[in-house]
Amino acid sequence: MKITVILCTYNRCVSLENALNSVVASKLPESTEWEVLVVDNNSRDKTQMVVEEFSRRHPGRFRYVFESRPGKSHALNTGIQEAYGEVLAFMDDDVTVDSAWLHNLTVNLESNEWVGAGGPIHPLWSSLRPEWLSVETRYALAPLVAFDLGQEEGQITEPPWGTNMAFRKEVFEKYGGFQTYLGPRPGSQIRGEDSEFGQRLLDRGERIRYEPSAIVYHPVTEERLTRKYHLEWWFDHGRENVLRNGVNPNTKYFVGGIPLYLFRRLAVWTVRWMVAVDSGKRFNSKRTVWSISGQILESFRSRTTEKRQSGEGPLSSVGSPQDSNPRISGL
Repeated sequence: MKITVILCTYNRCVSLENALNSVVASKLPESTEWEVLVVDNNSRDKTQMVVEEFSRRHPGRFRYVFESRPGKSHALNTGIQEAYGEVLAFMDDDVTVDSAWLHNLTVNLESNEWVGAGGPIHPLWSSLRPEWLSVETRYALAPLVAFDLGQEEGQITEPPWGTNMAFRKEVFEKYGGFQTYLGPRPGSQIRGEDSEFGQRLLDRGERIRYEPSAIVYHPVTEERLTRKYHLEWWFDHGRENVLRNGVNPNTKYFVGGIPLYLFRRLAVWTVRWMVAVDSGKRFNSKRTVWSISGQILESFRSRTTEKRQSGEGPLSSVGSPQDSNPRISGL
């Protein structure tokens, strides 16, 4: 089996070096051919020099590709095009991986039983978790890129996360690549390009496996431990939800193009935020308010775009799923 690890990077040459040091220590059977493909998405630091040094020290193991179009999804799709492997594994430029990660993540993809696999992402704490950051809700640590479905391996019903997932290359040929209206890019930190792709496969009945022994470690920086960071993350998550899924087609009542139920939810969670005494529950309610606010904003933008595109006003430049074809040219 041939494996390509795709790592997209932007101006993170220091953490990139740590990531590459961890993956080069991977332990795989001698019969497995594998490479690490670093896609540089317009970096202005020493990224290319770092990759070239790894290529010099480990001949045939590392390749460097430059993608000038800004946006992580563009970089990911370029990596898919350039990859030699039959199986493509994905990691980020700010993580480290366990030495058994690559083997454990991909070993079951040799057969046609599974089209993809994912594993846990464990946070590496630089300081104590703040009291306001409650872990009572399942996705409370999502802004820290923490993902863990437990110790039971087998089929999953939700998509794996982007820094710890692998797919057979043929599924990109069949279903297309990552949507370019999603994913971090200049002027927007809306994510979701990874979960959208995984959900696309699940919606079509494809089987994705969870591998608890394929472990990735993600640092929790001081920046990510601020209320400001978490509120902005949840606001963008609300916007992403609308971009990916649109407005519920069964919705009957709207105010200014915005579903009425969003205003009801906003009112309920605002009251919960105001009356909560426990700091964890109070912040959980507050971040829900921010998420609903993001949904309201994107619902309004989407409705405005639809009206303008139908001839009721000048054409809007607001991005939407219809603006992007996920098919990767050349595949």
